[in-house]
Amino acid sequence: MNVTVLPRNMNRFHRWYCGTGHWRRHLTGTILPRVVAESDLGDLVLELGPGRGASTAWLKGTTGSLTSLELDPELAAGLEARFASDGQVAIVNGSATAVPFDDRAFSGVVCTTMLHHVPTAAEQDRLFAEARRVLAAGGVFCGSDSLSTPVFRLAHRGDVMNVVDPEALPDRLATAGFSEIEVARGSDFFTFRATA
Repeated sequence: MNVTVLPRNMNRFHRWYCGTGHWRRHLTGTILPRVVAESDLGDLVLELGPGRGASTAWLKGTTGSLTSLELDPELAAGLEARFASDGQVAIVNGSATAVPFDDRAFSGVVCTTMLHHVPTAAEQDRLFAEARRVLAAGGVFCGSDSLSTPVFRLAHRGDVMNVVDPEALPDRLATAGFSEIEVARGSDFFTFRATA
């Protein structure tokens, strides 16, 4: 089962905002530091759904090797061009619900603010199962997503938007085979961390 989220499934404001310095500063200054806090992601990290790559640029400084898996071919091509001269980052066009890598291939998996764009809960659960499959024993799966605030709902009007309930997330991750699950709320987002 593949997710079919394309940029046209995001409204004009949302597409614009994801490219702004304001969003990049919030993501890299607040969200990502909380996502990876106290986590050893290891030397082989997989990033799911990097979008425009603000998280990719930040994550590459935390690991030896970063592979970013982006569904949308145009975004993947843009990321490939952006990181072409960086031997530390590999960009792959593919789906987070059907990860094209071997079992236990990565020491860490990260996904930030993209789960709400996965159209169904079943596909989100498939993403969790795939993250677990490609993680080596003891590897960390961590990430974040937005809370359903009035501003968030307005900004996503007309988008594919399937908000994750942070209260239900621990059970969903446990079902996918994770342990040592932690979920923490921020002001407009939540973070999670789990161990394979």
